[in-house]
Amino acid sequence: MEIKAFNTDIFTIYDKDWALAAAGTMESHNAMTVSWGGMGTLWNKPVVTIYVRPSRYTREFTEREEYFTVSFYDEKYREALNVMGTRSGRDCDKEAEAGLTAVPMGESVTFKEAKRTLLCRKLYYQDLDPAGMAKEVQDKQYPGKDFHRMYIGEVIEIR
Repeated sequence: MEIKAFNTDIFTIYDKDWALAAAGTMESHNAMTVSWGGMGTLWNKPVVTIYVRPSRYTREFTEREEYFTVSFYDEKYREALNVMGTRSGRDCDKEAEAGLTAVPMGESVTFKEAKRTLLCRKLYYQDLDPAGMAKEVQDKQYPGKDFHRMYIGEVIEIR
């Protein structure tokens, strides 16, 4: 498998630029803004890591589906990504509110407005364990003890 190049600053693409993680089909999907994640190599494969809290509607889709996408956007979509991160797809049509258009990608979905999307096949997931976490991280990031689930996906296509 050959994957075309994706050159980026891995230390800002999530934290400063944000992204959308999506899972599901065109008929039933959800996406959420992510600002924590990573890219690299694991098990001799190019991988993406995302983190999803148990309360997020997207968690149901990342649990159920074998594939997910991570998509990146130009700055002009900042407000759209804000909507996608602050509204729940359980309660509203947040894609319509954000002005985004879902399109199929492999066995998942992305958005027409994305400048780049990585299609990922789920390889591994695990709940973050507070026993291995620094106390200051627990205190600051998890006062409600709602620890993220980490998903590692093999990048199988870049569009």
